[in-house]
Amino acid sequence: MVTRLLRTPLTWAVVVVLAAGAAVGLWWFQPWKAVTDTRVAERLSDVDVAATPSVGPAPTGGAGPTGPTPTPAGPTLVSRGEFVTHEHDTSGTARVVRAGDGRHRLELVGLATSNGPDLRVWLTDQPVRAGRAGWDVFDDGRWVELGRLKGNRGDQAYDIPPGTDLAGLTSVSIWCKRFAVSFGAAPLTPTG
Repeated sequence: MVTRLLRTPLTWAVVVVLAAGAAVGLWWFQPWKAVTDTRVAERLSDVDVAATPSVGPAPTGGAGPTGPTPTPAGPTLVSRGEFVTHEHDTSGTARVVRAGDGRHRLELVGLATSNGPDLRVWLTDQPVRAGRAGWDVFDDGRWVELGRLKGNRGDQAYDIPPGTDLAGLTSVSIWCKRFAVSFGAAPLTPTG
């Protein structure tokens, strides 16, 4: 009986369709990523929170100029926030850092989330909502993609394109582009 079934063209057609479906399913869902981690250990900025520029009067008793304090030469912290969990358990800190030359970059400090297919790092204008309510809101408004997530564990940095209006981008999301869902997100609260 089994030998006769293997000789029919219909049986082979079914086997080919099932094998192709399994291959596409494996590519689409990438289930091995649920049990593997990619660790990243990039060097992050040595941010001096006390050096954040402030505007105020010049010290009294000196002949120095009055007006705003000049921007420090080193990196300064612009905004920061803690990740909240969405589709997958996510923790760590997101921070926007301005370099001495005026360029900005997003740094993920101690990120811990699940690995997944097609994960991206997005700056967005959407508010961070805890739990299920925040899973799929980040593609509703304005967002800037900074690149593929380098790893689901550790420290990593992403350059923010010059000219990006950071005032309107108030959160960061680890976004699964394939399934249009946030793994986790952090509000970006100004520090200065």
